[in-house]
Amino acid sequence: MAGVVAGRVRTVRAGAKQATGPAGHIAASVVDSTVAGDVIVIANDGRTDVSCWGGILTTAALRHGVAGVVVDGACRDIGESAAAGLPVFGRAAVPVSARGRIVQVAAAEPVDIAGVTVHEGDWVIADANGVVFVPAAHTGAVLDLAERIVAREARMVAAVQAGGAVATVMHDDKFPTAVPE
Repeated sequence: MAGVVAGRVRTVRAGAKQATGPAGHIAASVVDSTVAGDVIVIANDGRTDVSCWGGILTTAALRHGVAGVVVDGACRDIGESAAAGLPVFGRAAVPVSARGRIVQVAAAEPVDIAGVTVHEGDWVIADANGVVFVPAAHTGAVLDLAERIVAREARMVAAVQAGGAVATVMHDDKFPTAVPE
C-alpha cells in the first residue's frame, strides 16, 4: 500500500504453534496495548505462503491509533487496509489466513527482520522505497543526517530548476556529502 509511516516499533514474532489448544491471534495483544503512533513490526521469517495481518487487525489497530504495520512476510486484505488508511508493508499479499497455520510466539522482544535485529522501542520509517529501522539510541543522529540530506537535495533541485546542468549540479564538489567527515 502507498503511504509513509514513521513511529516507535512494537515487535511481534510469528511462528508455528508450540502447544496444544487455542492460542492468541498474531498481534492481537500488541494491538490492544499500543499507544497512538506506534508501528507494529511482525517477524514471520519472510514467509509469503501465509498472512499474519488482515482486515480485522487493521480495524482494531486504527481504533488504537496505530500508525502502520511492517511485516517480514505476507499480509492479506491489503485493499481493506488501504481503504481504511492504514499503511501496511510486507513482502507479499496472499489470501491465506494465519488461522491454524501460525501464531504469535513472542512480543516485545528483539526480532529479526530480513537480517536486521529490531528492538521494541526502536524507530521505523517505511514508504514505497523501503523500510528503515533506527535503533532508539541513534534517532537524534539519524534525524540530523536526514535533515542535512533533505536540505542538500532541495538545493540541488533549486539549482536544476534555475537552469543548472544536472551533471554540474549533482557533482560532489558543488554539494558536499551530508555525512560529516
